[in-house]
Amino acid sequence: MKFAICNETYRGWDFERCCAHIAECGYDGVEIAPFTLKEDPREISETDSVKIGKQACAAGLEVVGLHWLLVKPAWLHLTTDDPLLRKDTVAFGQHLARTCAAMGGSIMVWGSPKQRDLAEGWDYDEAAARATDTLRQIAETAGPLGVTIAMEPLSRTETNFLNTAAETIRLIERVDHPACRLHLDVKAMSDEQKPIAEIIKESEVYTAHFHANDPNLRGPGTGKVPYPPIVDALRTTGYDEYVSVEVFDYTPDPETIATESISFLKRVFGE
Repeated sequence: MKFAICNETYRGWDFERCCAHIAECGYDGVEIAPFTLKEDPREISETDSVKIGKQACAAGLEVVGLHWLLVKPAWLHLTTDDPLLRKDTVAFGQHLARTCAAMGGSIMVWGSPKQRDLAEGWDYDEAAARATDTLRQIAETAGPLGVTIAMEPLSRTETNFLNTAAETIRLIERVDHPACRLHLDVKAMSDEQKPIAEIIKESEVYTAHFHANDPNLRGPGTGKVPYPPIVDALRTTGYDEYVSVEVFDYTPDPETIATESISFLKRVFGE
């Protein structure tokens, strides 16, 4: 198994320093939140992207891809009924696909819960159709670049659209493009009624990426989620891509989060 960590864990660190520590800890890759590079990620140029990829490579890391895609600009939206805003969202998603590819990455984790919420009164099927059209257009750009959009189910406390792996798979099937697949996250799956291992096994053919964390918002192994069944399920399904650490509680500091998370993952995966 390959292990990565998300760069926003290192708040305030420049990217080179961040990569140096990630590599020192023993990770294989880094996952990047675009807003950490530019206040407006639309300003990330191809030259900027190539430089970022080279900096990661120089540290001995692979750029896994991007996540937290629609944090900034905050008005972009997946299910919007505004055709002009939907056009802007498509253009931004296509820009991020080109950015990801130029960095050497291959995954775009599509979370962004508030930027996909269904407004009161919206018909679910109509909103899902709008999301389908948006994602298909982005996938048509991403696919030839070797980039996969990995759609992330999120908990009911975060959003009212795509709360389970099964619901997300139905949307992926509607998009019907090989560059649109599934992302699974331990914290998010903990909100489902099914055991996490069961979700992993049922989602086998769709899963492109995986986040390790805990409902306590901290790193893997810091809470009550048992990881041995998760490891067994990933191995049973033949998943051998990245397991990325994504936390939302940044205490006590990035060094501790990174070192304790990789130590736990290597132990539980028997690496």
